[in-house]
Amino acid sequence: MDAKNVYNTVIAEKVICNFEQGGIEGHYFENTKLMLTFLKDFIPVGSLVAWGGSMTLDATGVLEFLRKGKYKVLDREAAENPEKLIKLYMDSFSADYYFTGANAITMDGKIVNIDGRGNRVAAMTFGPKNVIVIAGVNKIVANEQEAMSRVKNCAAPLNAIRLSKKAPCVSSGKCEDCFDAGCICSYTVITRRSPVKGRIKVFLVGENLGY
Repeated sequence: MDAKNVYNTVIAEKVICNFEQGGIEGHYFENTKLMLTFLKDFIPVGSLVAWGGSMTLDATGVLEFLRKGKYKVLDREAAENPEKLIKLYMDSFSADYYFTGANAITMDGKIVNIDGRGNRVAAMTFGPKNVIVIAGVNKIVANEQEAMSRVKNCAAPLNAIRLSKKAPCVSSGKCEDCFDAGCICSYTVITRRSPVKGRIKVFLVGENLGY
């Protein structure tokens, strides 16, 4: 018996149970490989797919899976200039499946995200027919307070560094509630319910993924 796997399963099942109360569909996978195998049968061939910026999607191989699959792909990294990138963001609202990560997930079934431009959280709340949130168990925290602390003092500084932003958190390692041009914390969205039952689906993976 692997105690860590048992523990992750127990925690994930509690979170998923709370997701269901808010109409959010939840799935748990012990590892990335199992999650990708599930995706192959879950996403219909020919679907229009898009995604928001996420280290988790890259680390799990989801982006490679989508690009090589038999799907219509709106690839943000293929945009040739800022104007085409904005158009791609707008077109993503019509996607059949929109993929994203999460900055934090609470035990009572809430998804917490802070976004810079806002395209990612906007697509989560409205537009795409289905939203698939993929997150490692390292994103699970006790409550909203811990979620905000995690996002501001872990995820945001790390992403600011990754994106080469000039913001105070890059040097301090924690949120300074700044209004600098390099700030990536413009929008805070807490998702506690999916008005369309099952539109938002959370895939929890028993691994440490992303920031």
